[in-house]
Amino acid sequence: MSAGLLGLLDDVAAIAKLAAASLDDVGAAAAKATAKAAGVVVDDTAVTPQYVHGVAANREIPIVKKIAWGSIRNKVFYILPVALILSQWAPWLLTPILMLGGTYLAFEGAEKIWGRLRGHEGHDKPAATVGPDAEKSLVAGAVRTDLILSAEIMVIALNEVAHEPFFSRLVILLVVALAITVIVYGVVGLIVRMDDMGLALAGRDSRGSQRVGRALVTGMPKVLAVISVVGTVAMLWVGGHILLTGTDELGWHAPYEFVHHLEEAVAHAVPGIGGFLGWLVNTFFSALVGVIVGAVVVAVMHVLPFGKKHGSEHGSEHGSEHGAEGEAAATDEPQA
Repeated sequence: MSAGLLGLLDDVAAIAKLAAASLDDVGAAAAKATAKAAGVVVDDTAVTPQYVHGVAANREIPIVKKIAWGSIRNKVFYILPVALILSQWAPWLLTPILMLGGTYLAFEGAEKIWGRLRGHEGHDKPAATVGPDAEKSLVAGAVRTDLILSAEIMVIALNEVAHEPFFSRLVILLVVALAITVIVYGVVGLIVRMDDMGLALAGRDSRGSQRVGRALVTGMPKVLAVISVVGTVAMLWVGGHILLTGTDELGWHAPYEFVHHLEEAVAHAVPGIGGFLGWLVNTFFSALVGVIVGAVVVAVMHVLPFGKKHGSEHGSEHGSEHGAEGEAAATDEPQA
């Protein structure tokens, strides 16, 4: 009986050691997968603050929280199950799906540029001043964009752990999803509240604190404006890179090989900073692909006949508003 009990305890100890080793492996794999996706994490962090740029201060953090919860839903309930199922039974579908997401990102970035060129920017008006429907629309747009960036993050992470058993892949990707969401939206929340921190510092007695506070208050609008531009560029860059690598994986090697050879040539030609310059080359051409593809989709959506119909309806609304204003003005004018 005692020998049997000792044997059972040995088995339990062996299972515990195996479980501990598995947890260590999962933790290491999750850290590796998260680090591999760091580039897209930076893009996600740069893209998101533009959605609260110009929003009333008391609505910034609530909106960021809503987007963060939407991001968790994207990763855990939509992307993760689909990625695991496809990786198990139809891995060849991952690249085309990711390329569709890249096309959407390129369209989002190009549409923002088109809006700036026309003088119409979608996120300049504080959502809190135009009602909850506008805030809901703003959050929905941010969550849609997050869906694409999150898909890129999760697919990159999945590629890093594709050799792991199914359950390990599930746990690792859950850890990556939660960790990245906390990191991204924690940083975003900090960025959008820096001006309030500045006001608090400016109200202290210390002159040093006051200087820092005033610098934060006056500098944060400019920082947020820069982040908005970086976010637009990031959409084009990430979208274009997805399309560039996707075409290579699907068999059209010429575009990616051209960029890759040029990147390698620059990297080896300049000692010391060659690697960074090579990365810039890859980034430039990825963004260029994003601009071209995004511009084509914007043209289809806004310039071609069915796009003009939408534009004319929008214009007619403005025209009716101006007409109403004109009629009101006319009634106020004294008659000759």
